[in-house]
Amino acid sequence: MNTQSTTLLIIGGGPGGYVAAIRAAQLGIATTLVETANLGGTCLNIGCIPSKALIHAADEFAKARSYAGNSALGIAVPSATIDIATTVHWKDGIVGKLTGGVGALLKKHKVTVVKGWATIVDGKTVDVNTAGETLRMSCTHLLLATGSLPVELPFMPFGGIVINSTEALSPALLPKKLVVVGAGYIGLELGMAYRKLGVAVSVVESVERVLPAYDAELTRPVGASLERLGIELHLGCTVLGLNAAGTGVRIKSSAGTETELAADQVLVAVGRKPRTEGFGLESLRLDMQGRSVKTDDQCRTSMRDVWAIGDLTGEPMLAHRAMAQGEMVAEIISGKRRHFQPSAMPAVCFTDPEVVVVGLSPTEAQQAGLDCIHASFPFAANGRSMTLESTDGFVRVVARRDNHLILGWQAVGCGVSELSTAFGHSIAMGATLNDVAATIHAHPTLGEAVQEAALRALGHALHV
Repeated sequence: MNTQSTTLLIIGGGPGGYVAAIRAAQLGIATTLVETANLGGTCLNIGCIPSKALIHAADEFAKARSYAGNSALGIAVPSATIDIATTVHWKDGIVGKLTGGVGALLKKHKVTVVKGWATIVDGKTVDVNTAGETLRMSCTHLLLATGSLPVELPFMPFGGIVINSTEALSPALLPKKLVVVGAGYIGLELGMAYRKLGVAVSVVESVERVLPAYDAELTRPVGASLERLGIELHLGCTVLGLNAAGTGVRIKSSAGTETELAADQVLVAVGRKPRTEGFGLESLRLDMQGRSVKTDDQCRTSMRDVWAIGDLTGEPMLAHRAMAQGEMVAEIISGKRRHFQPSAMPAVCFTDPEVVVVGLSPTEAQQAGLDCIHASFPFAANGRSMTLESTDGFVRVVARRDNHLILGWQAVGCGVSELSTAFGHSIAMGATLNDVAATIHAHPTLGEAVQEAALRALGHALHV
């Protein structure tokens, strides 16, 4: 058996793992990263990036189709068609460039990358199966960054017409009828994209509204968009499984009525779970928190010099959270004093319209016992929104009543994902309503709604 040793051994080459590797190498730490698939993890290969590419393609196709009728812009085109194989090829090209870029960065920083399947022997030893041979790696520090997997319904496992998000992102052919199980962000993002590509889409959700993780005011414009698109919603319904012929889904309403939905494909999007099986994690006997590995605010596990980051440690399962944690762990190992206590963690839902939340909502602030004020500014009063033909939605700010310290931002509307940076900055830097209100915002931009929301909270909005 071949053997190697390193200071830091990382299992998993997703956003958390590769960022940790790069930062550790920058700090002079001998680092080896083990990944069995392509570098970039779920996010770059089968998640964040390819889904946004497919969403963009669907948006452009829907826009082109809209010009076949009467357009207020005076644009007219005879018809629009789409070659989904070409679309997937374009999407895969973007993925290839990004994953190739990650590999180049790791090479530039002299990180040793081992392609193979890792199996933990103990907290200092990992066996890596590489092309039929076993390489034994010993390390001083072991960082677990194995990510997550789609949750499978036991009574309707993946296979046949039942697909997960990975398969939905690379369709060989578009189905005529798609049933989406789950109205969370993954289900709605892909469901809306497929509808814009011409697929008849039905969404089944056990809760009585879409995007149940977000407050009702934020999700109302998304609900209106689903209706405009002609997506069939079955809220407050549970899935019973496929019908006997395997050509549809049996569902039951809250009233107990059972019906069937015809489907060529069924996308199960009911969440993700930490990837804890298949690589010997149980041999470490780490403290767990439900299905995830329990860590402290430095991402230390219950075993000395064994660290865990990203989706493996539970919610929120966000690539930027994993990146920040990976960077921090590398710096702690190098001797720096760091703790993972972010003042703001943006979360974005790329539906139509988009939804972004950073910090506390009005309800969360109230539940925390904080005396807060909040105010919203509608995009219907924003000039840039009008020129984009998208005036649905608003920006909302939450701040303490006594000193006007900003505690949270929420927004729903066209392109609001790009406002998340400004939202995060204001909270991280301890900005007040007056700070934002007194900052000159460019006109005409969506960002003016940020300033106007702060002004409205202070009682003197100018454009509403």
